[in-house]
Amino acid sequence: MSPSKRWLMAATGALSLTTSASAEDLITTHRLSAALAGEAVAAAVSKCASQGYGETAVLVDADGVRQAVLRGDRVGSHSLDSANDKAYTAASFKTDTGALVERAKTVPGFAALFTQIPHLVLFGGGVVIKLGDEVVGAIGAAGALGGNLDEACARAGVDKIRDRLK
Repeated sequence: MSPSKRWLMAATGALSLTTSASAEDLITTHRLSAALAGEAVAAAVSKCASQGYGETAVLVDADGVRQAVLRGDRVGSHSLDSANDKAYTAASFKTDTGALVERAKTVPGFAALFTQIPHLVLFGGGVVIKLGDEVVGAIGAAGALGGNLDEACARAGVDKIRDRLK
């Protein structure tokens, strides 16, 4: 018998030994719909465009997985990775990246995390999206002339959908 077949048989056997999950063993989470995610990134890009900035916005779910992406007119391709990483960082830490920048100024060693773990960035422009106290995603924006401007555009994306986060 091949090693892969032995592994499959062992895995199947292990699964059959597990007990069924009870309601207490399950975690309930929420996700944004594709339509709502699309509205949020469109609002972020539109906000920056109205101020004369080319912007890219990326919305990720609570696990940091991309759900919606919109690259605005005349914005560099590097902004796709930057916006994604800002959203990923905000979702990972469950806090806005602007707050993380401030924390890095006062907590020794904190900034070192951002050089060790892929896709974590220490720039403003990532904003968490919450349903009550639960982080359901984050939006990252990149392309304006500074993290504070990117963050304002990302926040406009969240504001656009806030009333439907109930």
